[in-house]
Amino acid sequence: MINRSRQMWLIATFICLFTVTGNAQSTDSPKASPQTESLKRATQAMGKLDKDGNGTFEKQENVRAFNRRQKLDTNKDDVLTIKELQRERKNYLATNGEQKLDVVYKRVGRRELQLDLYYPTSNAAGPYPVIIYTHGGGWAAGSKQGAANGSFAAVFSKLLDHGFAVASVDYRLYRKDGPIAMRDCVIDSKDAVRYLAKNANSLNLNPSQCFTMGDSAGGQIAQMLLLTSPESLAGDVVLSGTEYQMVAGVSWYGPCDFEKTDLFNHDDRADFRDRFGPRILLPDSDPADKIALYREMSPINYLAKNSPPLLMIQGDKDTTIPVKHAYYMKQKADTLAAPVEIKIVKNAGHNWRKVDADIEPTREEIVDLTVQFFVNHLTSTVQ
Repeated sequence: MINRSRQMWLIATFICLFTVTGNAQSTDSPKASPQTESLKRATQAMGKLDKDGNGTFEKQENVRAFNRRQKLDTNKDDVLTIKELQRERKNYLATNGEQKLDVVYKRVGRRELQLDLYYPTSNAAGPYPVIIYTHGGGWAAGSKQGAANGSFAAVFSKLLDHGFAVASVDYRLYRKDGPIAMRDCVIDSKDAVRYLAKNANSLNLNPSQCFTMGDSAGGQIAQMLLLTSPESLAGDVVLSGTEYQMVAGVSWYGPCDFEKTDLFNHDDRADFRDRFGPRILLPDSDPADKIALYREMSPINYLAKNSPPLLMIQGDKDTTIPVKHAYYMKQKADTLAAPVEIKIVKNAGHNWRKVDADIEPTREEIVDLTVQFFVNHLTSTVQ
């Protein structure tokens, strides 16, 4: 006999599939109600989280994912139902332009990877230049919803006003029990760019004007998107061979090199711990491959004289991703005559946290500096 939770999940799945099928039949279908959308999201989430297929999500099935939704467990029984998952709210960038939300750009097994695409608020006809945003979170946390938070929302809102489209990307996240590594995060993000370029005509985007921005782990991914060739780090075979052109990119406090371990020391003390090594190497990785894998994930190794322009903004008191990364990238760029600019933020820790005194420049000035960098390179590209 089917228990009540399983029965509710099956009914919700049927409703969700019926809604999706019905909407797919006509582009003139009315927009789904908030209740239907929340049910759809909850059903999709349950399909991913409910490993034993009993219609509920128990904490022991994925402790980390459950803890992120702890507040939804109102009766504190360490079990989430469809009804409880429906209360989860996604945060999207508030704009006056067109939006395409939760667009599936790739499937990996049962997992659907999504992006949010925001269109300019101007009356320009397109095709539009597009900025791909890769979120931070140590390659192990965060989501595309980060684009709607704090300073990121300020950056992207201004860029939308300047005629850019913005695509905020989800990618698979590292887990200690595997099998996702940093390499997969980068490949997924590259596949998001490939998807946007492959579908550029229908999405009204210009694949020759791709820009990228990321923070922390997302800063490393953004650097990789910017500096690696479109065909490198192949992922989904459906998207392979897609051409696009990167124009410029911005990295907020992102690392550039994993092989040179002393870059992760905040000062001159020899207290380095290989914090991110396990996120590059899987448990079954051959130790002989360690250096090659570290080098593959280090953006600095792809820097060349003809690389697209990169702006790195780093805090001078950041202990998570020390400012040494910016100085080291700039040093190599100057040797190669590569177009890299750095901006050092005084009194700033990770995420522009104030350390000892007010940060200089201010958050507002960092936002304006970031926006202006993109605008300057868009102008030069158009000309």
